[in-house]
Amino acid sequence: MRAYYSYFKSELMVGLQYRTAALAGLSTQFFWGIILSFIYTAFYSHASLANFSINQLMCYVWLNQAFFSLVYPSLNDGQIMSQIKNGGVAYELCRPYDLYWWWYLKMLSKRYASCMLRCLPVLIFAVLLPVGYKLVAPVSIISLLLFIISLFLGTLVITGINMIIQSISFFTNEDKGIGSIFYTFMALLSGIAIPLPLLPDILNTINYLLPFRLISDLAYQTYSGSMVLSNVLISIFMQIIWIFILILIGKLIMKKVLTKASIQGG
Repeated sequence: MRAYYSYFKSELMVGLQYRTAALAGLSTQFFWGIILSFIYTAFYSHASLANFSINQLMCYVWLNQAFFSLVYPSLNDGQIMSQIKNGGVAYELCRPYDLYWWWYLKMLSKRYASCMLRCLPVLIFAVLLPVGYKLVAPVSIISLLLFIISLFLGTLVITGINMIIQSISFFTNEDKGIGSIFYTFMALLSGIAIPLPLLPDILNTINYLLPFRLISDLAYQTYSGSMVLSNVLISIFMQIIWIFILILIGKLIMKKVLTKASIQGG
């Protein structure tokens, strides 16, 4: 266990060194946050939802920008795919650790490192904006605590999905095909592309039992108070169940492919 912790910590420190990339990401988050704020404000000036106010929508927009790198579906590790393609994974298999958890922690640390460099400036910027465009305080301390819990669990959900896609890549030697399909659906059904409260009720009903809304939508609605406490607690319980399911599926696929893996390269 100490080896896994040390590896996670070292990968986190490596990720924190990419400050130039973080600055580029910050400018993107600022730009999209402002543009989306203007678009949704204009939309709400002509029509609005009774159960989702403009302040709740602005919270959704700015939290999405601040924690974008935590929940963005296609934030995969190119080094892992490179090892699969060129045969470098053979060296990983010779080492005394579980390859699934090694890669899982590697991808998780990459998300946290990127978020730690970006989230605070975005949150400060969002809080200082004019009323109607700004990020407002959470509805209660309980909502804030549940937001943190659900956001953390959401990162475990998306990393579990990423690991399934990476494991399948052993069969195809490429993750772009199946990854593009999965990531398109996840961007829509997780609330990253469009806040889920703005989608049709029938789509949200279908999406309720799927893991995608648990990646980010649950955390953002918890913060803004647009979801009642009982539903939040039920959804957090569903997050935990889905984390175990996704990890189990990923480990089973990984175990199967490693027994029949064909190592590329020389």
